[in-house]
Amino acid sequence: MDVYESALDLIGGTPLVRLRTDSPAAVYAKLEYLSIGGSAKDRIGRLMIEQAERDGLLRPGGTIVEATSGNTGIGLALVAAEKGYRSVMVVSDRASEEKVATLRAFGAEVVVKPGGLPRQHPDHPVSTAARIAETTPGAWLANQYDNPANPEAHYLTTGPEIWRQTQGRVTHLVSCIGTGGTISGAGRYLKEVSGDSVQVIGADPASSVYSGGDGRPYFIEAAGHFLHPETTDDVWPTSYHQDVVDRVIPVADRLALDTLRQLAREQGLLVGGSSGTALAAAQQVAAESGSDAVVVVIMPDSGRLYLSKYFNDTWMLRLGFLDGDKSRARVADATPPDARATPLPYLNTRTTVGEALAVLRARELGGAAPVLPAGPCPAGPDRRPTAPELTGSVSLSGLEAAIHDGAATPADPLSDHLAPPLPHFGYGEPAGEAYDQLARTAHETAVVVHDGCAVALITAADLHAAAR
Repeated sequence: MDVYESALDLIGGTPLVRLRTDSPAAVYAKLEYLSIGGSAKDRIGRLMIEQAERDGLLRPGGTIVEATSGNTGIGLALVAAEKGYRSVMVVSDRASEEKVATLRAFGAEVVVKPGGLPRQHPDHPVSTAARIAETTPGAWLANQYDNPANPEAHYLTTGPEIWRQTQGRVTHLVSCIGTGGTISGAGRYLKEVSGDSVQVIGADPASSVYSGGDGRPYFIEAAGHFLHPETTDDVWPTSYHQDVVDRVIPVADRLALDTLRQLAREQGLLVGGSSGTALAAAQQVAAESGSDAVVVVIMPDSGRLYLSKYFNDTWMLRLGFLDGDKSRARVADATPPDARATPLPYLNTRTTVGEALAVLRARELGGAAPVLPAGPCPAGPDRRPTAPELTGSVSLSGLEAAIHDGAATPADPLSDHLAPPLPHFGYGEPAGEAYDQLARTAHETAVVVHDGCAVALITAADLHAAAR
């Protein structure tokens, strides 16, 4: 067996494994989750820290600070642990509980901040990390989004590994785009060494800005570019070199989740959401290519970091990513396209009280209606899945009373007058169980979610009628 001097020597050096597909092209997965810290981000964690040491930005006894969706933080924390640095990682409240637990296991101090905030908000994870770094003596902000060592790590290691492992036969590289470091660095190396013959393809959540979406929320962690509707300046990471990427393929959340679950059950590979997105795109690329094509797809991290989400049927059902047991009455059966199911009125946080009153009166909605941070789900099969960002709720009676009492004016934004969010149920959940759960709340109305998108309102009476 090989013997190593430290855990740092076990970063990278990940294998390729051929996947079974319906395409004549060869598809190989680069299993980055077999790196010592469990993801492709181990590579950048090490190089960013070593470069900061060489530049005198990080000194013995210093503190490493970063805003992270989890994997970069884990990579930084394990290197910090081996080198004796303190680490402080700021994560979104949308990060999986497994990632947060892993960060703490490596000794990182974890600061959790809301994920659904505009970039300029002082509590945004990036803003918070910058503030901690500025106010902590001896601190260094890793800043993976704009740190040139991010793509450089993949140029120096990931790209050369793929070229060697395929003996120069690789024709396509498929990778998700998050900070952009992996696809930019590995892609640039492969293009250079192949005389620009390797095609570099980005895989992206369907609503992400990178692939032309409007930036609304999605469920795939560590991929894509979310754009809050109140963000004043949409800044893309400089770690993402667009000139390296030949095309970007949008992938719906449901397809990504179905793909990764199928991969675990049929080929014994347990991977995360961004891997499912990348593989779905790679399968499309392979189907379009001939038998001489060699497609390498980056699998950034392990499904063990998402057991509470993507491999949890309860989570998948609640968000409408599973169709459920069709032999039983489901929430879907209580929401047919008829008068019983009320179309969802799309009120967002920037809608004024006056505008909301007009909508509620026009639709004769006497009960509560949900408020979302953005508008309706995009139309079309490739743009449908977006998160049910149920920011809060409002009701006709509540807004009218606020106007009457002088507590609100028609020009006020709804964000100043929100009640708690309505309950939501997935399309495939049993109608009887949904009815019982709704009956235990103070609400008569709930939101129906299909493929992660809030699509309709449903009443307790609707659910009870379907369940009988």
